[in-house]
Amino acid sequence: MCPVPLPTAVRPNQPLAGLTSWRVGGSAEYLAQPRSVDQLANVAQWSVAMGLRVHPIGAGSNLLVSDEGVQGLSLGLRRLQGVRLDPTTGLVESYAGEFLPTLARKAARAGLQGLEWLAGIPGTVGGAVAMNAGCQGSCLAEWLVDVKLLDPVTGRFWRWRERDMAFGYRHSLLQEMAAAQTPWVVTSVRLRTNPGHAPQRLLHTIKTNLDRRHRTQPCHLPSGGSVFRNPLPMKAGRLIDVLGLKGQRRGGAGVSTVHANFIVNRGRAKARHVQALIHLVQDSVMREKSIALQTEIKRLGRFDDVNRSSPSPVG
Repeated sequence: MCPVPLPTAVRPNQPLAGLTSWRVGGSAEYLAQPRSVDQLANVAQWSVAMGLRVHPIGAGSNLLVSDEGVQGLSLGLRRLQGVRLDPTTGLVESYAGEFLPTLARKAARAGLQGLEWLAGIPGTVGGAVAMNAGCQGSCLAEWLVDVKLLDPVTGRFWRWRERDMAFGYRHSLLQEMAAAQTPWVVTSVRLRTNPGHAPQRLLHTIKTNLDRRHRTQPCHLPSGGSVFRNPLPMKAGRLIDVLGLKGQRRGGAGVSTVHANFIVNRGRAKARHVQALIHLVQDSVMREKSIALQTEIKRLGRFDDVNRSSPSPVG
């Protein structure tokens, strides 16, 4: 069989730590960061021809990459950006790599109300769809009109509506597809908003939300955001706090002293240090409260604890 030429957008043996907010992890066997949907489809088809699994990566803000690296094609989507706003209908169309705080501000400046809460999530639009991201009582599913998806195996594009996505708390069908090693890639999203609002009022709401986030979260240190899903109606951070686990450390990683549901990189942390703290917290909460905390973060690469509960890698 003739070798498949390496696309110009694909680079072998590339470090991934800089593409994650935790700043930990090894290298990608192959890495591509496409700037267009056509380029994305091209590298995805190359990966299929090579028999490589595709791993979509957004902002890397809830991603723990193994110290041993990641086999296959890591597909960074943060360069796939662009937004179209309709101030009359309130329809917002965004590419998958658009940064959520940027999207929130663009919508606010256009007088489109409803997405202000996105400013507090340091992720991308594609990742927000895959995880059904949420905060402040809102979640992505509530505002979704539809999502455009690429099936890397066939090269076909699909458009799914909100009802097709099997949304749940921090969950979508895309996670199940990734777990079955058949990941589809978010390329763009259409959201509904409420038009006709005063931009300055919306921008003030965003500022207020961000000020609160900086007061209550460890924004000064690298982290992966909220590590554990809330075991509703309880809060994971509160459970961890009452057990006195704030400040616990393993290597260069520590449970935040600001918010207990964050694990921060205090300098030279490794993925294994973060994982050790995740185990410590899960074991302590189970032993003392009989509650099984599930992780909200996703992982890429090989980890020894294959039986532990964690979302599968998605974009």
